[in-house]
Amino acid sequence: MPESNRRLAVVGGLGVYPAIRLSLPSRRLFAFLAVHGGAVARAVAADQLWTDVAESQARANLRRALWQSPAEWIDSAGDTLELSAEVDLAALHAAASAAIDGGELTLDEITGLSHDLLPGWHEEWVVPAQEAFHLLRVQALEAACLTMAEHGVHALATQAGTAALAADPLRESAAFALIHAHLLEGNRHAAAARFHAFARILEAELGVEPDPALADAVHAAVAAPAAGAA
Repeated sequence: MPESNRRLAVVGGLGVYPAIRLSLPSRRLFAFLAVHGGAVARAVAADQLWTDVAESQARANLRRALWQSPAEWIDSAGDTLELSAEVDLAALHAAASAAIDGGELTLDEITGLSHDLLPGWHEEWVVPAQEAFHLLRVQALEAACLTMAEHGVHALATQAGTAALAADPLRESAAFALIHAHLLEGNRHAAAARFHAFARILEAELGVEPDPALADAVHAAVAAPAAGAA
């Protein structure tokens, strides 16, 4: 079972708390177990972490990585391996799922979901997880932006929308969510500025214009009296 005093971060980079010195094989093993969550068969870990060597050598490499790792961090009983630590990825998955289902996000959760999974890592075993988490976090931030804007939580709504659009600058639904949040906040200048910036990016990258409905909504809001901005 995970111990509350041992934490492993893989979102935004690999971090171990309390800080301990890890060899490169141990770092890879820790990250692999954190990304996959739960118990992982030894054979699977060896095969996916050392794809370019024979099975016997891969198993030997795994044994070496385990020997170099602090014993209390990995439960290696039997034929499976499991981290004995809290992993940030699990908590952020739960927060993202709740946001997609209509829940709100805290500032700490928005900050966590503003980062990708193990940025700079390009191994075959991590790429699918990176792509899946990137999409999940953008969807969650966008959904939370819309939800919190409707609930009047304007500061966090615009924080979430800004993070969603930063993660995917060409995502029109994220731009709509953020602009909508600015309009509900009564901040017509920010809404117009964001719309024109997004329009420039679309034109430069794709040679297209934003959805006319979005343009009409922004223009109508900006032209309306201040009392009707919301």
